[in-house]
Amino acid sequence: MTTKEQIRQPLSIADLPLSSAELAEAAAAATPRMAGPPILYVEGLTRTFGHLEAVKGISFEVYPGEIFGFLGPNGAGKSTTINMLCTLLKPTAGKATLAGYDLSREPSRVREVIGLVFQDPSLDERLTADENLRFHAAIYGLSAAVSKERREAMLKMIELYDRKDHLVRTFSGGMKRRLEIARGLLHYPRVLFLDEPTIGLDPQTRLHLWSYILTLRQQKQITMFLTTHYMDEAEYCDRIAVIDHGEIVALDTPDRLKDLVGGDVIRLKTSDDALAAQQLKAHFGVEPRQEKDELVFEIADGEELVPRIIEQISVRIASVSVRRPTLDDVFIKLTGREIREAEVDAKEHMRGSIRARRMR
Repeated sequence: MTTKEQIRQPLSIADLPLSSAELAEAAAAATPRMAGPPILYVEGLTRTFGHLEAVKGISFEVYPGEIFGFLGPNGAGKSTTINMLCTLLKPTAGKATLAGYDLSREPSRVREVIGLVFQDPSLDERLTADENLRFHAAIYGLSAAVSKERREAMLKMIELYDRKDHLVRTFSGGMKRRLEIARGLLHYPRVLFLDEPTIGLDPQTRLHLWSYILTLRQQKQITMFLTTHYMDEAEYCDRIAVIDHGEIVALDTPDRLKDLVGGDVIRLKTSDDALAAQQLKAHFGVEPRQEKDELVFEIADGEELVPRIIEQISVRIASVSVRRPTLDDVFIKLTGREIREAEVDAKEHMRGSIRARRMR
């Protein structure tokens, strides 16, 4: 439980890490030990729509204080899973508990201990920043005194206290996202669901938001369940689950997932890719894949092998690059696709807004 003393000491942006390297260090330093019972337990969770099985009996656990990434391409079952975990959709089969409460039998208790930051904007832009938070506090039954204290602390934390009486419609995209995160934390949830929290924001604003998120996790030990299509953000997760075709195809730490790629990633541009591919297979036992105008393959000790590759390939090589595998490589290896920003039509935007207002 967060004490009043902690509440009265808002974070300052001057104290936050402001580079990707510093953020990665902060995330690693704050990684919790996965001891004790999980705060989120999922076993055999299934959801069907008619004859379509969107989620196929998935199982996983999330531990207190963990940042848990949940990644998947469009249509993989990611959104359906999150909607079930947030009690917006009933499972067809299986079970799940959050903070000890059963999602199917105790949805109201589950909603009391979760916070949500939606991908689609869900603030009321006709209200001020403070009015948005005050409405949220009232929905969760906070007393007037507690509401006032927490609103002030949160607004100072996100550096919007001086704008608290301004209409939200006058805010930038980054300011709105900071306010949505503050709103999601106002009732002190045990688990905060972050659905594409930085979508559409510029790199600097994304970096600032993640500084807040990681510092909050460290100070308040809030568990976070994250979806994102930015692979650099997924690096901040303690563990990542990848879902595809309704099934979890991998679940591990970012570093261990990268080991699945099988070595360094080498990209070649040649004058004859078909012949180059044959020679690479004959001399090095690899089967490169064609990605646009490049041959791509993975091999151990790539930097040491590049000179040999240049010697053995008879066709002209226009360029060659070698790098360590990234989570993008992992995602492509597991799903066969690049992760991309979800394409949401007007109806889905409207549904998202309706769901948001129901949960506030």
